[in-house]
Amino acid sequence: MKEKRRSTLIILLSLAFGMLALTFASSALFRLFCEKTGHGGTTQVARKMPTRVEDRVITVRFNADTQRNLPWEFKPLQKQITVKAGEVGLAYYHGINKSQTPTVGMATYNVTPHKAGIYFNKVECFCFLEQHLEAGQETDFPVQFFIDPAIVEDPTMDEVDTITLSYTFFPLAKGTNLKW
Repeated sequence: MKEKRRSTLIILLSLAFGMLALTFASSALFRLFCEKTGHGGTTQVARKMPTRVEDRVITVRFNADTQRNLPWEFKPLQKQITVKAGEVGLAYYHGINKSQTPTVGMATYNVTPHKAGIYFNKVECFCFLEQHLEAGQETDFPVQFFIDPAIVEDPTMDEVDTITLSYTFFPLAKGTNLKW
């Protein structure tokens, strides 16, 4: 009987420890899932450039928001551009620190429709790093991207002719250690 209780205790403690470990890993696992599947409009980071350009033209619209605790003005410099699937596009956003002190921000991003996230690839983006703006400083933030030419082979994407790329800047406290 004592042996049975000990086995039960070991199993229960193992389960509790496993659930605790999974809790700590869940954020990283969910981020990995989103990156691999495009879930929730998560875009891809280009590992290589496209090898072909398709005739299909897609309009990319740009949206910008700033979390209210970050004293920045942040907006796209163009409302939209058109690119062919596989063609590299370049767009710019403009930011101004409206405060009298240096601030640090980090941009989160997604695309809509969400199902297009798997095909939207960023080559270079200001959103990959935290951004430091001095008091009153203005700067332009570039984003270089392409729509994977494989989009033309996906019948669920046939009606998608416009993709909206959205960014939201959030303030970061000094000494924030990000693990992206």
